[in-house]
This record gives sequence, structure tokens and C-alpha cells, in this order.
Amino acid sequence: MLSILFLSLFLMPLSYYGFWWLVHILFYVIMFFYIFNFTSSYFLCNISYFIGCDIISYLLIFLSIWICSLMIMASESIYHYNYYYKMFVFFVLFLFIILFLAFSSNSLILFYLFFESSLIPTMFLIFGWGYQPERLQAGMYFLFYTLFSSLPMLLSILYFYSFFGSLSFSLIFNYDFFYFIFYFCMIISFLVKIPMFFVHVWLPKAHVEAPISGSMILAGVLLKLGGYGLLRVFPMLIMSGFFYNFFWVSVSLLGGLFISFVCLRQSDLKSLIAYSSVIHMGLVLGGIMTFNYWGVFGSIILMIAHGLCSSGLFCLANIVYERLGSRSLFIIKGLINFMPTMSLWWFLLSSYNMAAPPSLNLMGEVMLFNSLISWSWLNTYIFIFMSFLSAAYTLFMYSYSQHGMICSSSFSFSVGYLREYLLLFLHWFPLNLIIFMSNIIFI
Repeated sequence: MLSILFLSLFLMPLSYYGFWWLVHILFYVIMFFYIFNFTSSYFLCNISYFIGCDIISYLLIFLSIWICSLMIMASESIYHYNYYYKMFVFFVLFLFIILFLAFSSNSLILFYLFFESSLIPTMFLIFGWGYQPERLQAGMYFLFYTLFSSLPMLLSILYFYSFFGSLSFSLIFNYDFFYFIFYFCMIISFLVKIPMFFVHVWLPKAHVEAPISGSMILAGVLLKLGGYGLLRVFPMLIMSGFFYNFFWVSVSLLGGLFISFVCLRQSDLKSLIAYSSVIHMGLVLGGIMTFNYWGVFGSIILMIAHGLCSSGLFCLANIVYERLGSRSLFIIKGLINFMPTMSLWWFLLSSYNMAAPPSLNLMGEVMLFNSLISWSWLNTYIFIFMSFLSAAYTLFMYSYSQHGMICSSSFSFSVGYLREYLLLFLHWFPLNLIIFMSNIIFI
């Protein structure tokens, strides 16, 4: 694992000299080397100094490498217009190294350190390469929501250390802690990061104002830090979880239902995709909180699927924004006439967003459906409505953007670049590929 870390660190000087495409290619080289570290174990393997990986962290680090390489491909306009592209590559590399360390740390305090550090490069991406002046407000929302929730977590980690004497993930087990305040302080930061309904306000603002790279890394990887953190800290919170988790399951499912109605009245394309992320991550949260095998693995699979699918939809929204200068569904109507070759990718990624077969999203949602129904049969009704509304707002997004009369300001016919088709293919292809290898994950 240290070899991957040092390989990433030695890419930093390349960003200073402006080797844009070389860094992009070397991300795939990192991925090639990382494949050989494959582990299907629940226990930490490939331990190097303070980092190691098990099956959960392996999958999420792989997702981080994949999304970071696609971020550089999607942000080609920054390179084309020479808009501080050297600094941009530096922050992408910096963010990747922090995410790699967060997912591979084998100590709770180190995970907390890198979990909070991911805020810094993301803020720079939003402030530096965002679109509207409102990006300052969005960045402040993002900053204060994250920081306000993280201090209680730090205090609870120190409290746990004073009792237990170690913060290593390998040694953490159920210590019969049954304090609501400790339980709440430990998980609140992760609930904000996922984000859970009630503390989700920062996410749509950050997505709408962030550049395409910021939206991709937010939807693709940073939301998964919350789910990953919950999976890591729940071994010490099992007793409390049996008593209090029903509240979070209820909030995540009912919140997903309410946000589905919010999605149906969105006029901003990126805002609609951002709110759909809240719904999917609400399902992930509900699955983790049920404490059973189907729920935990369903949530991991849905995290991977959502990271790829949502990132691809943000890329499509950015492609439209670069052509028309707007994300309003009232202005970007009739795209099937304007960019007919791109309409197929809209259809594929939209259908996968509503968990159509043979997507990985379907597999994750079926597992979460089993988990939540076995936990309480009352969840059946909420899940039925959520599935229906998920199809409804995705069809609303697809039909409104692709069909109808072209706005009079859209006066040119445009095809996509080869780079854009490759970018969308690299989001879509793994969603089909991984489902055929799902038996490896289950074993």
C-alpha cells in the first residue's frame, strides 16, 4: 500500500510542470498496480506501516482512483483555456492522496484526520473553479456543516481512547458502551457527510456551484466517506445501535420520500441530480443501520454504483452547460435534436439511475430492499413509493431535457468530442461489469 502512496506523491512535481495528460495516464498506471493488491478479506491485509485495506476500503480506493482520473478527463476546458490548470492538477492529486489515506488508515484518529482534511482541496476546487459568485456561500455551507459536526466526534474518539487504550480498527469491538451522547457524537459527523435528511442542505448548494470536477468527486467519493466511517465505528456501538437505530432508518427513508417530491419540481439540472444523491445515500444509511449482512453489503454496492452513475450524470449536465451556457430545464429542452448522439448516454445513465437491470444499482437496491423489509415490514410501503418516484423524477429529467421545442437561443447543431464519449463510457461500463463479478464480493 505504501508503494501506491509514494507513487501518488511523486506525481506532485508533474503537476508543477503542467503535464496534464501524463498525470491522467499515470492514474491508470496506479490503478493497474493497485489491482494486484486485491483482497476479499474482512480483515486488514496488505498492511504497510499505518495503512492497510480490506474488501470495503479496497473497493472505495479503487473508486477514488477511477473518479480522480475521470475528473481530469472531464475538466479538459480548464487545460484548453489555460485556467490555472497546473494548480488544478495539484489539488486533484492532493485530494486523491487524502482519500487514499482516509480509506486505508487502520486507526480511528488517523481516519478522522484525513476525513476532515478532504475538506481543504474540495473547498479550493469550489472556490477556485466554481461558476457563479454564490460559490462562496456554498463553500461556507459546506465548511460549517462539516466542521460543526466533526468536533463532537473528535471528543468521543478521545473519550473512547481513555477507556479502551487503542484506536486500531483491528482491535475495536463491542465495548458495551450504552451512552446516547457518545453514540450520537460519534456518528453525527458521518450523518452530515452522507448526507442524511435534515442535514443535507449543504449538498445541493455545493453541487450546483462546484465545477464539474468538484461535483464528480463530491458525488463519487466524498459522500462515501460518511458510509465508510459508519461501517468502521459501528463495531463499538452495537448495543446503542439496537436501541437507537430505528430513528435514523425512519428519517432516512421518510426523508428520501420527501426529497423525491422535491426532485419532481426542480428546474436546475444539477440540483435535480444532487437531490437524487440525497435519496440514494438515504437508502445506504438505512441499510447500514439495520446491522445485517444484506444491508451492509447492499449499502457498499449501492455506494459504488451511485458513485459511478451520479458522476456520469453530472458529466452529462456539464456537457450541456458548456454548449448552451445554462442548466435550466426550461432552456435546454429538445436536446435530442441538438445533440442526438448524446441522447443515448442520457438514456443509459438515466435508466441506471432508476435502478434498471442489468445495473449495479439494481443489485444494491434489491439487497437493501431485503434488508429493510426483514428489519420491519412497514418499510415496504415507503420503499414502493420511493422506487416509483425515483423512476418518475428520472423520467421527468430525461423527457424534459431531450424532448420538446428547442429554445430559440440554441442556434447551432453540435456533436460531442471523442473525449466526452470515452468519459461517459468509462462511467457506464463498470456498472455493467461489476455485477457479473458480484459473486467474488459475496464470497
